[in-house]
This record gives sequence, structure tokens and C-alpha cells, in this order.
Amino acid sequence: MQSSVTSGPLAQLATPLLAVALPQGGSVPASLAELDRATDGAVGRAVTSGDFKGKRDELMLFYPASGKVERLLLVGLGKAAEVTRTTIRRAAAVAAKRGRALGVRRLAFAVLPEARVGVPATDLGQVVVEGAAQGAWAFTELKAAPEEPSAELEAVAIVSDAGEAKAVAAGQRLGDAIAAGHQLARYLQMQPGNVCTPTYLAAQARALADRYGFALTVLDRAAMEREGMGALLAVAQGSAQEPRFIVLEYRGAGDAAPVALVGKGVTFDSGGISIKPAQNMEDMKFDMSGGAAVLGAFAAIGRLKPALNVVGLVPATENLPSGTAVKPGDVVKSHLGKTIEIINTDAEGRLILCDALSYVRRFKPAAVLDIATLTGAVVVALGHAAIGAMGNDEALVTEVEAAGERAGERCWPLPLWDDYRDLLKSDIADIKNSGGRGAGTIAGGWFLREFVNGYPWVHLDIAGTAYTEAELPYQAKGPTAVGVRLFTEFILRRAAA
Repeated sequence: MQSSVTSGPLAQLATPLLAVALPQGGSVPASLAELDRATDGAVGRAVTSGDFKGKRDELMLFYPASGKVERLLLVGLGKAAEVTRTTIRRAAAVAAKRGRALGVRRLAFAVLPEARVGVPATDLGQVVVEGAAQGAWAFTELKAAPEEPSAELEAVAIVSDAGEAKAVAAGQRLGDAIAAGHQLARYLQMQPGNVCTPTYLAAQARALADRYGFALTVLDRAAMEREGMGALLAVAQGSAQEPRFIVLEYRGAGDAAPVALVGKGVTFDSGGISIKPAQNMEDMKFDMSGGAAVLGAFAAIGRLKPALNVVGLVPATENLPSGTAVKPGDVVKSHLGKTIEIINTDAEGRLILCDALSYVRRFKPAAVLDIATLTGAVVVALGHAAIGAMGNDEALVTEVEAAGERAGERCWPLPLWDDYRDLLKSDIADIKNSGGRGAGTIAGGWFLREFVNGYPWVHLDIAGTAYTEAELPYQAKGPTAVGVRLFTEFILRRAAA
């Protein structure tokens, strides 16, 4: 999506759709006066009568009789005192989603001054672009072209006061980069498993490396065997698809210790021998959402070029049942050297991640963040509103939480107390890969912690937030690209420190 910044009286903007975000309240804001006149007072009557209350996600469409605005869309923000970056981002997404439904190609988006409540101009520019790109997204690549194709929403103009235009444009640049990464991640998530294979993910990483000058290492099965990645190879041994271990490196700060991003890349997860129920198994193409988030973050990093070193690691494989598949009761040896008793072959994400968390030691990272659709238990604990976060460094957990708040991808910390380690005791190996139903998310986090050696680390469980099973007011059903914005916010704040 293209973006720009524009200034001037709202009613005089030449646009097929002007979306105006305003807060909840029964009075007509002074800044709406000209648009009210352009609609012969219809805007004012809608607000004062309560037909439009300004509640979150509320919409009302007008066709002004005068001025250059073809359509006017009021977008509710909710209570003025509660307007944040996330509120504005969501409103822009709701507006863009409606614009796509209307078939317009261009959208202008304005936030009334009465609704800003301290949101800086730079933040405004960033989140409007992010939100508009999120709401306008649709995946139609695999469908036959319709006889009467509808127009795609291609551009958003952020309406700004002339005195703030420069700051808004600085935020717009950030938003453009993050939105591009967000779009890439959703595109990868949406591809079916017969398209998005481990080899396909490696090719996407190659395209990023070629475009932005990243260093790229891709290990095939033979190279993984030489590395001793027994846990990852155990998951991969049931599939005819070759596994890949993808490493991207961005250098923006000389020899400084890098931040490492590790993303689970299970391109299809049947559960293996511990096979999943058939219902909704098609959604297991989303089990590579952590890997997609890492690649999406690198697309943003390539555009923004922050003053930081960043390494991205994506262990990629399928998890399928076959005559060669790993079995419950098998014992495998990890890259770190610890032996693992396989209790449940559907607890495979932690197996591929543990080898990545061991491999990453060679970079001597300043911090490691891993992201994975790891456990269904996190949905039981937190639903679809929050990421489960765990780590071995409280300061880093807090830093990640703050990045999530800025990104609109909120995290909720779960404890990694020593008591939970007992869930993973094995009679015949150093550790087992499943601790049963109780505290399932924490047990998964504890398993990963066993392979973290010598660096601060946070694990993000996105099983509840990686995709949606229904259409939402601010985005289409399906992939959410969760993690892209959080990672980028984390990296930008680190680079600026």
C-alpha cells in the first residue's frame, strides 16, 4: 500500500473516501463544522441524536452534497481519555476494511484534534499506515479472477496539520516499513502447506537477503546432521519434504552483540504419530507463523536499517506420520547434547526450537526472543487477546511487554518457577518433551529454558493470536502476522538506546 501525508481543510480534500476518527461523546467537535455543513447538517444530527455514538469500531457513512469529498466515513474511537496508538491503529484498520468493501482505491484518514489525547504526531503517522494496511489486506491469489473484479484499496493519505506534517511523515516512513513486513508475514501464513514448504521459506529468506543485503545461511538435512540437530531432525524424519534451518544476519552496529529472533517454522503440523483430530486440521498450515514473523520483521529491518545487529533463525520442517516418523517413547539427542524422551509427537515445536536456541549461542547474543504457536494451552489460559510470555530475565520480559504495548500485540507473563521443572522429568532421558495437560504452556516454556545457555531470553507463545477463525471489524479472517510489529518496536527502541 502506498502512503502519503496531506494537509488542508477536511471538506476540501479531493478523495473518494475520507475517514474521520472521533471519540465517544454527544456533541459535535468544532473541527467537524465544515464537514457538517457539507452534509447539510447530517453529521451533526447523527452525533447529537446518538445515532452515531463514537464507540469503538462504530461506522457511519455519508455522501456530502458539497466539497470535494465523495464519501465521508465517521469512525468511532471510544472514550477520548482512552485513545492510544493502538486505538488509532485499529480505527484506521476498520476504515480501510470498509473502504475495501466499498471498492475505493484511495482513502484519506484524519483523527480529530479533540481525539489525539497526547498521541505524538510521529506515532500518528506510523499507526495510521500500519492500520490501513492491515484492514485493506485480502488474499485472493489462489482464486480465479472474478468476472467483475472489485478495486483494491491501494493508497492511504494521512491528514495532518501543516505544522506537524514533517513529524507525521517521519512516522509514515516507519509505518510503511512495518506494514510491508506485516504484509509479507500474512502472505506466507496464508499459503497452503503444499506451497509453503521448508524449501519455500528458505527461498523467501533468499529473496530478502538479495534485496536488502543480509547474510544468509541455509542448512539442509546433511548439514543439520553434521551439526548434531537431533531434535529437529527427529521431527523432520516423518516427511518427504526436506527440512531447512534458515539463518539471516543484519549488521547495523559493527561488532556489537546482536539481538536474535527465533521463529518456529513447522509448515504443516499433523501432530505426527500423536495425530491431531481431523476437524480444523487445515489450520495447521499456520504452525509456521513464528517463522513468518521473523521473516516479516527482517523485511521491516531491511527498509529501516536500524543501528543494531540482528540475527533471525527459522528451523523449518513438516510434522507428519509415516513409517519413518518419530514415535512416542523414542529418545533423541539435541544439539546441546541433552537427551529428550518423546512423550507426544505433537509437542514438536519445542523440539525444533531447542536446537535453534542451542545453535544461536555462536552469535553471543545480547538477547534472544523466540516466537511460536507452541501450545493449545495458551488459548485456554489467555484466549485470543494476548501472547503468553516467559523468560529467564525479568528486565527483558518487561522490555518485550513494553514493545508489545506499543505494537498493539500485548503480552501476559507466565511464571517459570522451579516447581514446574518437575513436570518434565524423564525416567530414561535428561528431559521429556511433554508434561501433560496441567500448566501446558509453562511446561513448554520450561522445556525451552533447558536449552537456553548464557544469554537473556524470552519465549512468546502465539498459538492464540497467530490467526483468527472469524472475520473481525479490523481485519479479514485468517493470519494476523503477530510478532512483526512487536519485534520491530523492540529493535527500534534497542537501536535508539
